[in-house]
Amino acid sequence: MDAFSYLSVLISLILGLAITQVLKGVRGLMHARMRIRGYWPTVLWAVLVIVIAVQSWWSMFGLRHHEAWTFLEFSAVLAQTIVTYLLAALVLPDIFGDAHVDLREHYYSHRRWFQSLLAMLIALSIAKQLLIEHTLPRPADLGFHIAFAAAGISGVLIANPRYHEFLAGVAACAIFAYIAFLFEHLA
Repeated sequence: MDAFSYLSVLISLILGLAITQVLKGVRGLMHARMRIRGYWPTVLWAVLVIVIAVQSWWSMFGLRHHEAWTFLEFSAVLAQTIVTYLLAALVLPDIFGDAHVDLREHYYSHRRWFQSLLAMLIALSIAKQLLIEHTLPRPADLGFHIAFAAAGISGVLIANPRYHEFLAGVAACAIFAYIAFLFEHLA
């Protein structure tokens, strides 16, 4: 077994747990649907967290040619997947018992943490690239990273609900465009 195959097992487990976390939240929403006050940005962010986890897993395949792994390099990759899991843990509420669930209230009570983690995810992605490949991402890739990090920071600083609805929609368009233009094929 080569180093990448060995290290990718842990990465795959964490990303799998992130996806499971979101799907468990969706399951809870389905079971409690009569007691849920919906909020579409929360649901959209849940979908986007799954897409982010899958895209991360997809793009990690590009690391298969890296042979001389250091603990610092692997820590950067690991940190990125841990932050993805934490996003998954925050995006939907845990649903217990017969309590009513307000997705809007949940989103705004965790907005700063969630948006901070999104910005941190982008910073870790750039750090990972610098540590492993000793270069910044390609210009289009770096542009997306900067724009998405700025959006995350703005989500921390701006509490306006209309802005967050706009932000969720723009994030969805941006993530799907990013994948379509930069990660259509497995590298």
